[in-house]
Amino acid sequence: MWSIRLAIPRRTYGLLALAGLVLPLLAWGLLSLFGDVNPVFLPGPDKVLLRIVSWATEDELLGDAFISTMRVVAGWALSALIAVPLGLFIGSWRAVQALLEPLTDFIRYMPAVAFIPLVMLWVGIDEGAKVAIIFIGTFFQMVLMVAEDVRRVPMAQIEAAQTMGATRREVVEKVILPSAKPALLDTLRVTMGWAWTYLVVAELVAANSGLGFAILKAQRFLQTDKIFAGILLIGFIGLAIDQLFRLLHRKAFPWAHTR
Repeated sequence: MWSIRLAIPRRTYGLLALAGLVLPLLAWGLLSLFGDVNPVFLPGPDKVLLRIVSWATEDELLGDAFISTMRVVAGWALSALIAVPLGLFIGSWRAVQALLEPLTDFIRYMPAVAFIPLVMLWVGIDEGAKVAIIFIGTFFQMVLMVAEDVRRVPMAQIEAAQTMGATRREVVEKVILPSAKPALLDTLRVTMGWAWTYLVVAELVAANSGLGFAILKAQRFLQTDKIFAGILLIGFIGLAIDQLFRLLHRKAFPWAHTR
């Protein structure tokens, strides 16, 4: 079981994955019970669970989760719509790489939160501003990751296609894209996780709904149980989306999961 990269039975994998999720929750519960910790600083899992139940029954938990998910998906999808073809060009042609990659590298180090005043001026304070913050946080990283995925396509495949008379368009469409697709789907999965990390920042912009807004509102009243509840809910939604991406990857590229 401990051999490097050797496959393990699915049952064993599932049990280990479950243990990896349950043990930290168990340690948290024991610490809150026996660690003499003020619940204002570390509420127990039971209090957080009760907060989630009251949030769902007495407030707008489903609405908050839905609007936050839509904001994240919209910002991520807009990033992918532009970043995938742009990264494809950067990874395929050195001239485009020289023109755009240094600029993209430069901008990606700028914190997305610093763009909030500009976004409010340029876009306003409606839903577009929240989507724009998530877009800014994910787009530039996604471009560079897509370009790197494209550059990993073996040059031997490209040269073989060119030898057989393939045009540049045919090389891109029939060699580079098919070869890079598994890595591109993984890149989209990873950047979806990044998009979720910008949710709270995005919902700083005049929001009155959403999980990030609820966390920020709870902070003002020291409702740490609701802060924990919001963080855990974001984690669970993100985990569900991540597993959907993994399932899609297995279905689309079964040969990549033979071991």
